Amino acid sequence: MTLPLFDAHSEPGTDTAVVLGPGASLLPGFALAGEENLLASLDSVIEASPLRHMETPGGHRMSVAMTNCGELGWVSSRSGYRYASVDPETGRAWPCMPEGFLLLAQSAADRAGFQGFVPNACLVNRYEVGARMTLHQDKDERDFTQPIVSVSLGLPASFLFGGERRSDAAAKISLQHGDVVVWGGPSRLRFHGVAPIKQGQHTQLGPVRYNLTFRFVG
Repeated sequence: MTLPLFDAHSEPGTDTAVVLGPGASLLPGFALAGEENLLASLDSVIEASPLRHMETPGGHRMSVAMTNCGELGWVSSRSGYRYASVDPETGRAWPCMPEGFLLLAQSAADRAGFQGFVPNACLVNRYEVGARMTLHQDKDERDFTQPIVSVSLGLPASFLFGGERRSDAAAKISLQHGDVVVWGGPSRLRFHGVAPIKQGQHTQLGPVRYNLTFRFVG
């Protein structure tokens, strides 16, 4: 399927929210104001619970390396997808969500029209060149009334934002370092993914892209 190009990006750091659909917004450069603290916190989370390539229920190795912080962490294995309060690799609780992470997620949700968002899980994904995320729905949570807040760091990415069915055409949205996407309400269960990351070198993070995805599990 050929996906239509939807280049919604505007000047970094502006207060302009680009509407992607009902309850869905792109906030260009929204995370740049606290960038130094954000990257330091990211390092501390990864040091406490190292990134790993999880296994899908079908036995495949995920191309994206993952870890978590917060009260709960999303995990995948032969037994299925689920949230767990303990990191299965370390046997310890996931690292606490850094204050800067929490404030960023809350302020982005508020800017997008979702007041009172208090995430209790943050998925940390690292995409190397060629890594991708196939179209999927975020539906392992118990509460769909709360939005998803997704922060892009490092290399650019093409975010695929589809409809309520996997077969629906997906828009291709260019994401840059510091961009934040928020979706909830009527768009909460829309299919989404990430096209393969292209070769590049980010000045601070090198040849990778990081994605922070904030959720309230319920």
